[in-house]
Amino acid sequence: MDIDTKVLELRFPSCSDRLKVVRAVVCATANMYGFDSNDVDSMVLAVNEACMNIIQHAYGGECIGDIVLEILDRSDRLVFRLTDFARPVDRSTIKPRDLNDIRPGGLGVHLINQVMDEVHYSEAPGRHGNVIEMIKNIKHREGA
Repeated sequence: MDIDTKVLELRFPSCSDRLKVVRAVVCATANMYGFDSNDVDSMVLAVNEACMNIIQHAYGGECIGDIVLEILDRSDRLVFRLTDFARPVDRSTIKPRDLNDIRPGGLGVHLINQVMDEVHYSEAPGRHGNVIEMIKNIKHREGA
């Protein structure tokens, strides 16, 4: 069984202007774990996209709730867990748009799935909210 070691936890309002801090935290953490710059940039983008999906879809684009970002060290994997406190979503509706459907936006789920090694969606404990876990395998442990 894997044991999670909490690297950090950040709770922030569901406002897109707060994502600059989230991006900086993800970037610093990925660098600390020795990921190369391409992986760092990709992970930052994936976590940002997941946050925007929460803001736009779970909270309807309103700054009316909170999001919790937890970054966990799971021995050979880095886990980015986002929890919101909105109404639970139907997880069957979370899927990437067909890439042949050319129009602006809507590629966040596809990007997240391409960047991360594993992605899991669930209801938050107590059935109040949603959780997405995005997992990236750690290739080496330099600097960790």
